[in-house]
Amino acid sequence: MADKEVILTVEGLKKLEEELEHLKTVKRKEVAEKIKHALAFGDISENSEYDEAKNEQAQVEEKIAKLERMLRNAKVIDQEDISLDIVNVGSKVKVKDLEFEDEIEYTIVGSAEADPYEAKISNESPVGKALIGKRVGEVVEVQVPDGVIKYEILEINK
Repeated sequence: MADKEVILTVEGLKKLEEELEHLKTVKRKEVAEKIKHALAFGDISENSEYDEAKNEQAQVEEKIAKLERMLRNAKVIDQEDISLDIVNVGSKVKVKDLEFEDEIEYTIVGSAEADPYEAKISNESPVGKALIGKRVGEVVEVQVPDGVIKYEILEINK
């Protein structure tokens, strides 16, 4: 089965590369030290420190493999390719919630970069899907658990 294409901004690519580097250079060494320390206790058959360190090692290696797979399948969105006419991955979109009159700015990113706390929403999320391909002035309806939210697109930026 082919791996899924991972859409990333330049910033997102850099962040994943830095995380991978940290895991390979720092975290691996820390876990190896924990294993070495746990082995110093002797019998590993009932050594909880050893078991914990081996589990952590497996998690780190799994995360490294996942990041390497994501980076291999990464499609980086070039800032120059982002249109100001329609919403796409990489766009910053200012919308107005028509019910509450709130203005919100989202950055549309691939699912690997999504971070709601930084207003980075996935192109695969309900709001992201509704905004993709739309223009300034258009109103989109987004089905959410509480009902339907209506957003008017006010601005599209890079």
